[in-house]
Amino acid sequence: MLNAQWLETFVTLCDTAHFTRAAEQLNMTQPGVSQHLRKLEAQVGQSLISRQGKSFSPTSAGEAVLAVGRARRAEEQALLETVLRDDPAVGEVKIACSGSFAMLLFPHLLSAMQDSPKLTIRLEATPQDKVLAGVLDGQFDLGVADHDPYHPRLDAKHLGQEELCLVVPRNAMKSPISFKRLEALGFVAHPDGFAYANSLLSLNFPKEFQGSDRLHIRTFVNQISQIPAPVANGIGYTLLPRSGVNSYPDKDRLQIAVLSVRLRHDLWMISRRGRTLPARVVRIENLIESVSKDLESG
Repeated sequence: MLNAQWLETFVTLCDTAHFTRAAEQLNMTQPGVSQHLRKLEAQVGQSLISRQGKSFSPTSAGEAVLAVGRARRAEEQALLETVLRDDPAVGEVKIACSGSFAMLLFPHLLSAMQDSPKLTIRLEATPQDKVLAGVLDGQFDLGVADHDPYHPRLDAKHLGQEELCLVVPRNAMKSPISFKRLEALGFVAHPDGFAYANSLLSLNFPKEFQGSDRLHIRTFVNQISQIPAPVANGIGYTLLPRSGVNSYPDKDRLQIAVLSVRLRHDLWMISRRGRTLPARVVRIENLIESVSKDLESG
């Protein structure tokens, strides 16, 4: 690696074409400039300038080194400009959250990117343990979790709560909902559905519900965006966070059943503790907060 200080001295010397002026510009002595030149020539192993009386010109080796020095100067200047310009419309933001929340959030992120062509957003739907691990190791700038992790290296901000919903076909059932009628419809199962069932159905049907492993399964869907589809077509019922219902394109064909006991999960914004967030990340953080408030009010 070429010594950065010697290289900058050489570039300045070539730009000014004069040892004294280079020394003044660098706030050095003229012997100091000459010493940097000799050290750089020793490092390269070749003469870098050809003297003609009091003037000089770069040798072929000097021209090659000068090109490297000017390129490095330009790169460093660009880096400084990027660091100093904390622009909310420029750069990359990486986010992790549940599949349901990702579906709800993504259209808002698309709008942000349309408004800001130099803004790049990476959104990953992933299990909760990977949300926390990814924020910890720097893989994600922000995470949306369903609990406060109480971790010494994480900051957590409470966003609100999200309701866990019993979703049935539109106009398929009248209140009060009976467990017998649900069993007749059959459960549209999905990876998180069994845990949801144990949480929500046990609260509302404590006598009839015997555990998610005893439910009448009508179908199983692994794609989060397609879970409501069978229900919209009159096939079965399912359990989803409200974000999964609100983001479904044909949600007018769905009905959220009224239950005697409602269940809500917390939503928390997770980021690494001690990190000063760039303006672009703060912008998306505010956007997530807004989406969360709309979700809770809905």
